[in-house]
Amino acid sequence: MISEARGTVQAMTPHWKKLIGTIGLLAWLVLYSLIAMAIGAHILPRAGAILTFLYYLVAGTLWIVPVGLALPWMHREPAPRERP
Repeated sequence: MISEARGTVQAMTPHWKKLIGTIGLLAWLVLYSLIAMAIGAHILPRAGAILTFLYYLVAGTLWIVPVGLALPWMHREPAPRERP
């Protein structure tokens, strides 16, 4: 956030970070699941057992990467600012 009166940049509060992160994660999970279902519906009917296993292994764990990056950001407290 930018304070126009002083021209300084303020850190985002933990409340806003958690709200934005939660909405973003919910949107990500819906989008990811739809994409994973579409890819699975296209690939899996003709796939063998090994390819099916690998697909479920990758698709079932890949969604966690963005979540794992977002959660620490959501819960990180803003750094204390020094007063001039």
